[in-house]
Amino acid sequence: SAMTSPSAVDPTRMGEGKAIAVLTSGGDAQGMNAAVRAAVRVGIYCGAKVFFVHEGYQGLVDGGHNIRPATWESVSMMLQLGGTVIGSARCQDFRAREGRTKAACNLVKLGITNLCVIGGDGSLTGANQFRSEWSELLADLVKTGKITAEEARRSSHLNIVGMVGSIDNDFCGTDMTIGTDSALHRIMEVVDAITTTAQSHQRTFVLEVMGRHCGYLALVTALACGADWVFIPEMPPEDNWEDHLCRRLSETRGRGSRLNVIIVAEGAIDKNGKPITSECVKNLVVKRLGYDTRVTILGHVQRGGTPSAFDRILGSRMGVESVMALLEATPDTPACVVSLSGNQAVRLPLMECVQVTKDVTRAMAEGRFEDAIKLRGRSFENNWNTYKLLAHIRPPEGKSNFNIAIMNVGAPSAGMNAAVRSAVRIGIIQGHHMLAVHDGFEGLATGQIEPIGWGGVGGWTGKGGSNLGTKRVLPGKTLEEISLNIAKFNIHALVIIGGFEAFSGGLELVSGREKYEELCIPLVIIPATVSNNVPGSDFSIGADTALNTITNTCDRIKQSAAGTKRRVFLVETMGGYCGYLATMAGLAAGADAAYIFEDPFTIHDLETNVEHLVQKMKTTVKRGLILRNEKCNSNYTTDFIFNLYSEEGKGTFDCRKNVLGHMQQGGTPTPFDRNFGTKLGARSVLWLTDKLKECYRHGRVFANTPDSACVLGMRKRALLFQPLAELKEQTDFEHRIPKEQWWLKLRPILKILAKYQITLDTSEKAHLEHVIRKRPGEPLQLSGLQTR
Repeated sequence: SAMTSPSAVDPTRMGEGKAIAVLTSGGDAQGMNAAVRAAVRVGIYCGAKVFFVHEGYQGLVDGGHNIRPATWESVSMMLQLGGTVIGSARCQDFRAREGRTKAACNLVKLGITNLCVIGGDGSLTGANQFRSEWSELLADLVKTGKITAEEARRSSHLNIVGMVGSIDNDFCGTDMTIGTDSALHRIMEVVDAITTTAQSHQRTFVLEVMGRHCGYLALVTALACGADWVFIPEMPPEDNWEDHLCRRLSETRGRGSRLNVIIVAEGAIDKNGKPITSECVKNLVVKRLGYDTRVTILGHVQRGGTPSAFDRILGSRMGVESVMALLEATPDTPACVVSLSGNQAVRLPLMECVQVTKDVTRAMAEGRFEDAIKLRGRSFENNWNTYKLLAHIRPPEGKSNFNIAIMNVGAPSAGMNAAVRSAVRIGIIQGHHMLAVHDGFEGLATGQIEPIGWGGVGGWTGKGGSNLGTKRVLPGKTLEEISLNIAKFNIHALVIIGGFEAFSGGLELVSGREKYEELCIPLVIIPATVSNNVPGSDFSIGADTALNTITNTCDRIKQSAAGTKRRVFLVETMGGYCGYLATMAGLAAGADAAYIFEDPFTIHDLETNVEHLVQKMKTTVKRGLILRNEKCNSNYTTDFIFNLYSEEGKGTFDCRKNVLGHMQQGGTPTPFDRNFGTKLGARSVLWLTDKLKECYRHGRVFANTPDSACVLGMRKRALLFQPLAELKEQTDFEHRIPKEQWWLKLRPILKILAKYQITLDTSEKAHLEHVIRKRPGEPLQLSGLQTR
């Protein structure tokens, strides 16, 4: 049975007799503290001793008070802080063997044989070197009498696990490095602030972002703000780029735009390897076009500020995974990097990642730029292709005679407008006529439909909410009116952007095809809702923005509770029956509990939580945060739980409640939602274009197969078109949620990090994956697939 099998390890005893040291090295990145906090707490949970190393490798070499024991409470209130609390340093001493010998001596004396390193590729390469020469260093120390033979035997082997913390996202094989998403948040704040000025004054802005060797930040920024041009090191512009750039800028002005934005990565070069600086771009524009042009260099602002919700969750998940990898390591396992691929935790061999990262540099040095983009991975390539599609093509002369209508359904969510913009523009580039439907299915039934052009969606990427207007009304009762309008406006295909209502409405249109042949047109549903409850997609447009808004609010609430002392806040989040927002915000804000519908709780659980808070008030951390999803339980309402906590906490803590309400729809969309919306909008119209060609017979469109009505969703690592008919089976219609939801696997992490004695299921392991697939006679191939 499972009880007696050796595989059923008790996770709370995995770390007995082991010691782990955690250090951050190299440049700081937002989210490093989340990783440190998770590694410390999971280490303690597993029964290991955990140490902080202050000031990176320098602290490892200097030893003494730089290496100190970490406690559960010592990482409290760390989650929301930018930078790294335990300090980082660029260290020359560790590069010399003498320094590494000192470091080894310090670790042996404390019995530390497990090292968790959070840093960039330089820091991780250093860690690997340290590991490979460990036995030689110990032999030297025994020889010089610094340690005894017995001490050397006890510490005979060093385990190393790395996490990549770098805002550039320049480490190959990993989807997202800790800090990248937060850096994009900072950049977007600046871009949004600048664009308002530029529009007031009809200016051209040249914006320089970090990324000496990697154009990721520049590329995603360009996509997320609809820039006119981007310069990245991986893809130098064609030889006569100056003419092309000036022509593009004047065309944009000619179309009535008051604004030009050019993004320059600090390492941008031309085909001959000569740097392209923001100053030379500015001078070109001024000299040729005479436009009022300003340069803004972002510099270290990009590293600053609080980490985004994504970076906190990423850091926390990677911190947990790194401790698991350390405690499971044997002398034969290679040093690994823990990362996320899609939303799966993965372990990658450290040296393979370093190798591919070096291969990119070599490809660029040799002018093999196509290879460089491929080696950067799927996500980078997808972003580049989407940028090229939207930026570099002029609308065609020829028309396709197809009309594609776009609508928003459900409640507004941030990023809907980005999806509409890219769908409209890609449609125009494909030669279609684009139609805007206002107010959802209601507008389709009452004929609120009008043509929408290139300029009509200008500047929409950064706008929150829904510009087209959205309604929750389903089409069922008005199918006849809808089919008449599809005929009247000659609509050949539909893009429906929205939440669960968009999904249900799509199903109703499909079932209406038998009766109304006008409904036999291809249609695609793009998931957009803060609740993240649309079947067929791991993520919905708008959920990331909502999550950041909730997390920021919880930070302020925690601050208030910490200031008052002995106070517990109960916060109600949106999401219908879906517990995604409550769970993820709980992870990102460091909540003590998150009550959701999918993880049923009883009065016993409520008692346990109250008792936990009573104990917590006896420690140095005298505050509590509890999240409750709005529909988690019809009897245990927010008021009920508030009353229960207030009664049980008498004399120990007092309780306050907050219902967050509609502000959770979030204002300006986050970089992820802008980028995700842009990609989904573009992909949906390219797919419809193919479907329209397939379904066009004898001068008319007729689509009646299940695969002509799909949800475009992100599944693990890829964007997929899935027939509505298939997804129907995977849906709980009563509670408007998918029957299976990937994020439920993160619930135990939330509970462990809040110090509940529960068992972490370690059976579902992240396997070591290879980054490099080598076939005979072929260059290195990357198998790390990317999404974000």
